[in-house]
Amino acid sequence: MTFEIQNLSVRDLADRFGTPLYLYDGDVLAGQYQGLRARLHGDVEIFYSMKANPNVAVCQLLHRLGARAEVSSMVELVTAQRAGVPADEIMFLGPGKSEEELAACARGEAGLFVAESFGELDRYDAMVAEAGGHGRTLIRVNPAFSVKGAGLTMGGKARQFGIDEDQLMRSGPAAERWPHLRIAGVQAYMGTRILQEAAVVADTTQIMAMAERITAALGCALDVVDVGGGLGIAYFEGERDLDVDVLAAGLNPVVDDFRRRHPHTRVLMELGRYLTAPAGTYVVRVRYVKDSHGEPFAVADGGTNHHMAAVGIGSFVKRNFPVALLSRDAADDNRPWNISGPLCTPNDLLVKRAVLPALRPGDLLGIGRSGAYGPSASPGLFLSHGFPAEVLVLDGVAHLVRRRDAVADLIQTQFVIDLEGRTGDSGERRHQGAGAGAGAGAAGR
Repeated sequence: MTFEIQNLSVRDLADRFGTPLYLYDGDVLAGQYQGLRARLHGDVEIFYSMKANPNVAVCQLLHRLGARAEVSSMVELVTAQRAGVPADEIMFLGPGKSEEELAACARGEAGLFVAESFGELDRYDAMVAEAGGHGRTLIRVNPAFSVKGAGLTMGGKARQFGIDEDQLMRSGPAAERWPHLRIAGVQAYMGTRILQEAAVVADTTQIMAMAERITAALGCALDVVDVGGGLGIAYFEGERDLDVDVLAAGLNPVVDDFRRRHPHTRVLMELGRYLTAPAGTYVVRVRYVKDSHGEPFAVADGGTNHHMAAVGIGSFVKRNFPVALLSRDAADDNRPWNISGPLCTPNDLLVKRAVLPALRPGDLLGIGRSGAYGPSASPGLFLSHGFPAEVLVLDGVAHLVRRRDAVADLIQTQFVIDLEGRTGDSGERRHQGAGAGAGAGAAGR
């Protein structure tokens, strides 16, 4: 980590936009995409998994570079549309889609729909019939095999994601069961945070073979195979980033072999964390320093309410993201520091016993590799602090791409009710009849 982003001082950016603050380096973002795109087989289409960082400007930049969009909610779909991604470059997936989301896909707002259960296929078939849409559908498969080397596995055992491979193999011809859908192929996402090149190659090979088996059993075309992705980045001591040259050397021949057998089949890969994580820094300002039982604490203005990933969800041992003092040069009195946020919970610990110089109020600290699963995966309303500002530095210019929440933003969706004389059902009826605003307030609880 450095004190500058594209020759702009982090201290100046923090003074200008305030803290806590997410800073995204557009050069790093572009470098992650372009570095992989230049080495990966040219027939592999890269879809940006917007769940990693759903900021519209981040999506806009990646799409300008050539990425398509994978979305999992109505807001993500609209975000992709606002970022300029055309419908035929949008894929919609997720295990619990709403009626509104199904309807949007049935209207053709997403070029590919990924179904995750037999019930969803049945419902979507009926909706496509009503809407007169194209019904181009991938079936998400929960494979019989499991992934090796993933930080978080998402297949190969009992999961809420997809349909078990053996169930699909026994389900019969797809056209008879879902006559209004065009089953175009399969999707599988085996796990995330994979840091072993050989594991990605092995998983891809198995997914492609599974796609051939399942489409043959269903009697449908193999127009598309989505091999998932799960490419990881190194966060913690002892980890290393994927070697993209090694990855491509193993993966590209697998794609070549598949394309020889299926020259007209599209091959898709989903990438989120890999593209955005290295580009982001979460910047907080120290408010107070203190000692407790002989350990130093720096209490900052932001914490896990904005960066829950730094807690180490799913880990038995707290491991630190990269952290650095950004506001001044200091190499004196290094000691293990605990960095906490402003929340009333002992879990609000961004950093535990990280060796840092002597800290003081006003210092800026940067949590590195924070461009993925920051605000979008954090309890931003805990203690009602709201979400921080987000800034994208592009071509040497800092762009505010999300303003921080103000008090008015957080309170405006809530409604005070008249409790005077409120008794039983009559009071409830008065509240329900108070107009659209009251109804919205009740629904929002």
